[in-house]
Amino acid sequence: MRRVVRQSKFRHIFGQAVKYDQCYDDIRVSRVTWDSSFCAVNPKFVAIIIEASGGGAFLVLPLHKSGRIDKSYPTVCGHTGPVLDIDWCPHNDQVIASGSEDCTVMVWQIPENGLVTAMSEPVVVLEGHSKRVGIITWHPTARNVLLSAGCDNQIIIWNVGTGEAMISLEDMHPDVIYNVSWNRNGSLICTSCKDKSIRVIDPRKETIVAEKEKAHEGARPMRAIFLSNGDILTTGFSRMSERQLALWNVQNMEEPMTVNEMDTSNGVLLPFYDPDTNVVYLCGKGDSSIRYFEITDEAPYVHFLNTFVSKEPQRGMGYMPKRGLDVNKCEIARFYKLHERKCEPIVMTVPRKSDLFQDDLYPDTAGPDPALEAEEWFEGKNGDPILISLKNGYVPGKNREFKVVKKNILDSKVNKNTENSSPANKSASSTPSIKSEAKMEEILKEIKSLKDLISSQEKRIIKLEEQMSKVAI
Repeated sequence: MRRVVRQSKFRHIFGQAVKYDQCYDDIRVSRVTWDSSFCAVNPKFVAIIIEASGGGAFLVLPLHKSGRIDKSYPTVCGHTGPVLDIDWCPHNDQVIASGSEDCTVMVWQIPENGLVTAMSEPVVVLEGHSKRVGIITWHPTARNVLLSAGCDNQIIIWNVGTGEAMISLEDMHPDVIYNVSWNRNGSLICTSCKDKSIRVIDPRKETIVAEKEKAHEGARPMRAIFLSNGDILTTGFSRMSERQLALWNVQNMEEPMTVNEMDTSNGVLLPFYDPDTNVVYLCGKGDSSIRYFEITDEAPYVHFLNTFVSKEPQRGMGYMPKRGLDVNKCEIARFYKLHERKCEPIVMTVPRKSDLFQDDLYPDTAGPDPALEAEEWFEGKNGDPILISLKNGYVPGKNREFKVVKKNILDSKVNKNTENSSPANKSASSTPSIKSEAKMEEILKEIKSLKDLISSQEKRIIKLEEQMSKVAI
């Protein structure tokens, strides 16, 4: 007898919002009109673009700091115009990049335990765009390689270690770029543009490998992302303003492999893709639901799984990398949904009776170690992601992280400055002492601010006690 229901271990994924006390409350989420996700998450921090007078700012909160966030909580506030996009570095959980209306890209190093005072000095400022920068995305496998795209219709790929613009793709897009996505090993990018075209570009050769005009007929914004097998998944609108999901083969872009029509709504569909499970989650801006689909190798390729529905519409969405999930609870995705005044984590789980590690749900995933250095990638080398097992949770990786931190942007910047004035061996020996002095200063600053905080709280407690005693009398 022919099987009526398709076999899939992800058929019963269900989403659940966390309890109220695990939300991040009283956050004024940015109101800027731009279709980015406004939120970026990694296993240590959640970053959220917020309303800021006189410039642009975003919050960086340690994951455990849930509850009400004080209005005086320190922000990252170096931009002179609203922040449009933020992205955590995949190889260092304390480094984040931001793009802004002030036409600059800034890279920040967050202290290990989060911010204690407001941060206005970035590690490096990347200047090269002539209009606002709305798209930021790190290279998936090469250290310190960052891509930015602006409303000047230009894509720039930077070596953050030296602060240089290495590749500039200027004449490929006649109109505003909606999004840019790297492929699995970072050798190609795909872009969606206001001219309704999807382009696959080899950034180092500066050539267009494949192009599809009018991938979606509708005029509203599209999104295009690479899947792990090299196919491209796009979201967009039909001529009748119906939202669509389409799958394309890069070798033959004439016709889509499949097109799914969903509903008529005007919110842009943001796709979040999990390469380990081949599940794609679609979050519409202004929607109150998350749809998820499984992508397979045989027709019809895209299989609708389910929809997570909530009451409140979402202003933005953050997506946790696989290594930040709780494997003991069979959690296969975690979203950070932005409301008008709060951020609410949503956990996606596959129900399992056993308490053992479910290796079919958690194949080895991309770890925090880069496969290549920036220079190697710019010279033409490619490297697949270095995979780690999640069997023991994400505990072993923490030792690894510190090594990554030690050899990162700050070092490169210090090296660059000392190289100009002295021989290589001298600069190499002086770097650690400068680094440790800077670290020491940072620690002393943190201690001082904590002391100030304690003394102010003590005064407040004494005052409250006095008021209470008066009330008691």
